[in-house]
Amino acid sequence: MTDKTICPKFESALDILNKRWTGLIIFQLLKGSQRFSEIESSIGISGRVLSERLKDLEKQGIVKRVVYDETPVRIEYSLTDKGYALEPVLHSIQQWADAWMDLKAIL
Repeated sequence: MTDKTICPKFESALDILNKRWTGLIIFQLLKGSQRFSEIESSIGISGRVLSERLKDLEKQGIVKRVVYDETPVRIEYSLTDKGYALEPVLHSIQQWADAWMDLKAIL
């Protein structure tokens, strides 16, 4: 494998994770399947942005959307195997942030 094959894949992966709220959505779904309103209220994201991010993550094969044939209709979101594979990556980023990010400088 040469650098030419690594760089585009690496940049594509960062493009996915760099979108605002994406990491928090994935972290939330690591807890298990959740409804839209649960995700929305737990991380404080607007419904419009959450809808956009979930559609994008679904398109990327990271999140799956399951519609239950009930009345009222119930829709749940969960991580795919590809999504769960991000768990150690996100935990590593969290450990790095805990060690190196100054909360006062961020706020």
